[in-house]
Amino acid sequence: MNIVVLTGAGISADSGIATFRAADGLWENHHIEDVASPEGFLRDPALVHRFYNLRRAQLNQVAPNEGHLALAALEQGWRGRGEFLLVTQNVDDLHERAGSQNLLHMHGQLRRLLCAECGAAGPWLNESGVETICPACDAAAMRPDIVWFGEIPYFMDEILEALARADVFCAIGTSGVVYPAAGFAAEARRNGRGCVLYEINPAPTGGRYFDHVIEAPASEGVPEFLRRLGL
Repeated sequence: MNIVVLTGAGISADSGIATFRAADGLWENHHIEDVASPEGFLRDPALVHRFYNLRRAQLNQVAPNEGHLALAALEQGWRGRGEFLLVTQNVDDLHERAGSQNLLHMHGQLRRLLCAECGAAGPWLNESGVETICPACDAAAMRPDIVWFGEIPYFMDEILEALARADVFCAIGTSGVVYPAAGFAAEARRNGRGCVLYEINPAPTGGRYFDHVIEAPASEGVPEFLRRLGL
């Protein structure tokens, strides 16, 4: 039996990471187009670097919660029983720190930089700025390795292939409104394998595709999900 899990901001919120977008549409007091678009980066790259430096530094103040740890345990316990893939919309590293390994960051990662000149990317733990030099081409063109609005998420081919083989799909702490991730449940539903769909969310989306809804924060709902799988 093959499992695909999708996580969103809700699972990291339980660790104290504020959700990126506030109810007023601002992202930590900045307009979305200023800090999360290629156009915003061209207008004011220093602002964008400062914004993501603060978010990167925040990672030092938080730790994985029971939801992250339970998903790592699920991956470990599922070995030999079928495929397991964890897809996250989050750009933090809490899944890795909890022990998850078969993991895809579809929206990039805070602790990575990408060269806008040559496309080289790699780990980055410190502050970055307009003066940061690409180690591959020596251009001062580094940007956060984050998928911004208008850009194509990473690993879409691998994700869609896994959804086509999924027998269980679980969406955890996602809003269900941001595409393409919002369409993953539908992809799993129509894969012809009778995929069983779960949602874990303190405020369920009401999506018509889910067979089971666990109305709880991720730190409580994911351990319950494991119990339902017999782990």
